[in-house]
Amino acid sequence: MLPRTLFSSEHEMLRDSFRKFLQTEAVPHYEKWEKIGQVDKSIWKAAGEQGYLAPLVSEEYGGLGLDFLYNVILTEEIGRLGLNGIGFPLHSDIVVPYLSRLGTEEQKQKYLPACVSGEIVTAIAMTEPGTGSDLQGIKTTAKKEGDDFVINGSKTFITNGQLADLVIVVAVTDPTAGAKGLSLILVEANTPGFERGSNLAKIGMKSQDTSELFFNDVRVPQSNLLGPEGSGFAQLMAELPQERLTIAVHCMAMCESVLAQTVEYVKERKAFGQNIGAFQNTQFVLADLDTEIDAARAFTDRCIELHLTKDLTTELASKAKLLVTELLGKVVDKCLQLYGGYGYMLEYPVARAYADARVMRIYGGTSEIMKLIVARQLLK
Repeated sequence: MLPRTLFSSEHEMLRDSFRKFLQTEAVPHYEKWEKIGQVDKSIWKAAGEQGYLAPLVSEEYGGLGLDFLYNVILTEEIGRLGLNGIGFPLHSDIVVPYLSRLGTEEQKQKYLPACVSGEIVTAIAMTEPGTGSDLQGIKTTAKKEGDDFVINGSKTFITNGQLADLVIVVAVTDPTAGAKGLSLILVEANTPGFERGSNLAKIGMKSQDTSELFFNDVRVPQSNLLGPEGSGFAQLMAELPQERLTIAVHCMAMCESVLAQTVEYVKERKAFGQNIGAFQNTQFVLADLDTEIDAARAFTDRCIELHLTKDLTTELASKAKLLVTELLGKVVDKCLQLYGGYGYMLEYPVARAYADARVMRIYGGTSEIMKLIVARQLLK
């Protein structure tokens, strides 16, 4: 594996402690969570008590005021242990940063401490049944009535949808303004008219609650507007590079973990009187994957470095997501093949990784959208 230079001894202490936390608080329960379709909410509060949620939030709002490398470590350990349904990265890397960056002082005081403690689980409601990656096709509306917004519409594929206490809703506030008519609005889950649909059954990520959300005359004060009215599309575009980098970080850890497990398996598993690892085909497959993983790791770590200095561009983040999610698909497929029939059995982590990996090429922007972003930059 390629040596890494990003992390200090303090970072590695966090990695060790978080890995132990997951092995104690998540691993023994994960099979049950996979069957019921969501993690127990108690793990959110347990993580909050240990400082593992939203570590970038400043100390004045109850956070630790750390840098993005700490988020990277937490995401990597979730991916490395195959606990891919735990929604901490969505909360800490994607949703809470909107509040930290765009929230009013009143909003920050009200919500951020509880986001850090795990008392509030967050979600962001962008995707709609007819829009997919086309954010400009959003139909959910938020109309002004007096001092309120009245929200109507529906969302789908919302991560943390069943557990969320606070949702950032992307809605149309000016239907005549196109992309400049979108706004971000905070909706608490106990607001009248807010309803959760069923927990959606998925191929993988079975313990990650993914839901439809419905808004039927949901009335919230205009003070729940997050950021300037009409700036929603621009704000989403501004946060997408970190979201896509986080997905790449998660997938890199999965690649490395699945390969390491497969290497150990082929050393022990015998066929035709010898270890599977002794066959030239096995050696060639593993060598190819190891080389590609090292190359992708170098690119991903460079993107992390650029993000720390605020130099990560949309194009580079898109390349990272495209490169690593596509590689993960290859890694889980090739490694599962080396397990033979056992690789298809869910008792082996490679089977779960195979199922979990597929969505990585879809959410956060599909591979095809990533290619369009990169191509536009090349051809402009």
